[in-house]
Amino acid sequence: MKEEKDRFALMDQFFRAVLSLRDEEECRAFFTDVCTIKELHDLVNRLEVARLLDEGAVFQEISRVTGASSATISRVNRCLVYGEGGYRTVLDRTVKREEV
Repeated sequence: MKEEKDRFALMDQFFRAVLSLRDEEECRAFFTDVCTIKELHDLVNRLEVARLLDEGAVFQEISRVTGASSATISRVNRCLVYGEGGYRTVLDRTVKREEV
């Protein structure tokens, strides 16, 4: 139980660190330092999968465009439909920002 509490405390610390970033340049520098190139690519790819799903693209097209596996696409889709709302928040905010 204590280990789980410690893990959540470390996750909260990480989230506060992300929230402390002031702009894209700081964000890029932080994630480039903290993630491997593959990890960063995977994160970026999952967001693109979410965007394409949100636009109504089908799994085959998403796989062709992004190279994501059907398992990854299914997981992202499940998160979009049943998840905590993280993808939805980001998609709504980035679309609104781009429309301005």
